[in-house]
Amino acid sequence: MIEYYKTLAGRVVPIKEPEHGCWINVVHPTSDELSRIISQTGAEEDFIYAALDPEESSRVEIEEDQVLMIVDIPTVEKEKENEEGSQIFGTVPMGIVILSGTVITICLQDTVVLRSIAEGAVKDIHISLKARFVFQILLRVAGRFLKNLRLIERDFTKIERRLYDSLKNEELIQLLGLSKSLVYFSASLKANEVTMEKVLRGRVLKLYEDDRDILEDALIEIRQAIEMSNIYSSILAGTMDAYASVVSNNLNIIMKVLTVITIIMTIPNIIFGFYGMNISGNGLPMAAFWWMPVLLAAIGMTGAWLYLKKNNLN
Repeated sequence: MIEYYKTLAGRVVPIKEPEHGCWINVVHPTSDELSRIISQTGAEEDFIYAALDPEESSRVEIEEDQVLMIVDIPTVEKEKENEEGSQIFGTVPMGIVILSGTVITICLQDTVVLRSIAEGAVKDIHISLKARFVFQILLRVAGRFLKNLRLIERDFTKIERRLYDSLKNEELIQLLGLSKSLVYFSASLKANEVTMEKVLRGRVLKLYEDDRDILEDALIEIRQAIEMSNIYSSILAGTMDAYASVVSNNLNIIMKVLTVITIIMTIPNIIFGFYGMNISGNGLPMAAFWWMPVLLAAIGMTGAWLYLKKNNLN
């Protein structure tokens, strides 16, 4: 899918064909669409194809008068949403190709970051001011990371509450999913931070004072997101360790109870075994009375239970 946008009267509006000072949004393109973009804009073929690699890392590359900037953006994998409502989060690379009169964004998914800009939900967007427009996209990316981290914290809190009531594999699997999301976020955020710091030096794009302020704001939010990601990862790791300890402790309690029951139930088996021997005159006291082994078994079981309780073993 290829979309063309331009700022008219202070609003982002779609246009039918590419113009000078426009924004070209490419989402999950076909080979024919990629060829058309390259022929229309004269963009480097490697720049166009770079962002279509899902394993591409965040970086900046300059080739003559063209600049390629790849940043990781957060995504929500809704198809893996579980019954309790928690979600699996991930990241996907987005390429930003800056030409002399055009800005091209390329991504494998239609993301909220770019869709909100295309639909006019973001104010003060001026596509013709290329550097400022790119930095506004980076600011939106940083804000989306923070929002998704808050969603992770919300899901983690919900799972933690359920842990108090039940200890099931479902909760553990959900915690592992959140831990995986935080690992992806942490790696992507650190890579984005390096890329933004490189752009902030002013060697990639010419920076004006207002543009620098926007980029610095984006960098501040990225660093805040990195800190939040590290904190949540530590809390999540501690919770999972506590979860494992609780499961192990419950298992120990169950084994302890079963051991006590086994010890107590062994006593009547021994007594009934003695009295049940088919030997005449076995010398056992009051062997002729049927209630005698029952009485001895009851006394033995009671004594064993009192002993174990006194020694704090039951």
